[in-house]
Amino acid sequence: MSKHVRLGPGREFDAVRALVGAWGSSAVGIGDDGALLDVPAGSRLVVSTDSTVQDVHFRREWLEPAEIGWRATMAALSDLAAMGASPLGLLLALTVPDDWRAALPAIASGVGAAAAHTGTPIVGGDLTTGERLSLAITVLGHTPRPLARSAARPGDTLYLTGALGGPGAALAAWRRGGRPRAEDRARFAHPEARLDAGTWMVRQGAHAAVDISDGLAGDARHLAAASGVRCVLDLDAVPCAPGVPVREALVSGEEYELLVAAPALDVTAFAAAHRGLALHAVGRVEAMPGDAAGELVAEEGGQRVALPGGHDHFAAP
Repeated sequence: MSKHVRLGPGREFDAVRALVGAWGSSAVGIGDDGALLDVPAGSRLVVSTDSTVQDVHFRREWLEPAEIGWRATMAALSDLAAMGASPLGLLLALTVPDDWRAALPAIASGVGAAAAHTGTPIVGGDLTTGERLSLAITVLGHTPRPLARSAARPGDTLYLTGALGGPGAALAAWRRGGRPRAEDRARFAHPEARLDAGTWMVRQGAHAAVDISDGLAGDARHLAAASGVRCVLDLDAVPCAPGVPVREALVSGEEYELLVAAPALDVTAFAAAHRGLALHAVGRVEAMPGDAAGELVAEEGGQRVALPGGHDHFAAP
């Protein structure tokens, strides 16, 4: 990748220079009209875009500026993790209102910290002003075999990384005017894209995956629909954050854990390879009759139970 191009005069480019300075060695090739990336031989390019918008994904009083940058970056990279891809680079399109201008270096430091933590070069982007703070991040990665949502097969086991419910509990506390528990706030403010877990799944022969951004109940439905299968969740096996009931954990969004459909996986080997992160079998994949659409069902105590829906940005209020 090339060194930075010399930037011209003006306040906008002064701001870009400040961003590049904050990113240090995490930024490469900034200043051209496009980024030049090399895809390793035998790999497929994976591209995804994710947006983080003030008053949609967070409120200003909930997070520090650096946390906003970290969280937005990890949310975007989580889509690469769900595809089993390793990162090649990211581009940041940043909309900064006047009242956020002073926080720009701190936001940039959060983006840079997440990029450095995951080994993701920052290769370009765009900077503009607007009414709300917004970070639109495009991520590029590569994998020899993508984990498509549409590839779950009857007979697969459903596996889940980590435990669910912390971000939802934090949101609930803020919305009722309280303060979240420290561990719940940390799960909301400082998520981790499970990139290493995704590439491990590829090596172990997993078939399909999705990251938990809209809640397990919602994202498992997406997996079932895309693959044309029945996904059966065992609610007794779903790992929850301390004190969080399973039905609340099911709808806790922005978790960025992975739900994976695979033949039998060695959960002990996974734990050994991913210090501090567990893998849990939480259900199974069954065939649907004929050309029937996919569906999600749940069992609890051996009995079929109803499930809540997932998050939908365009649902009626």
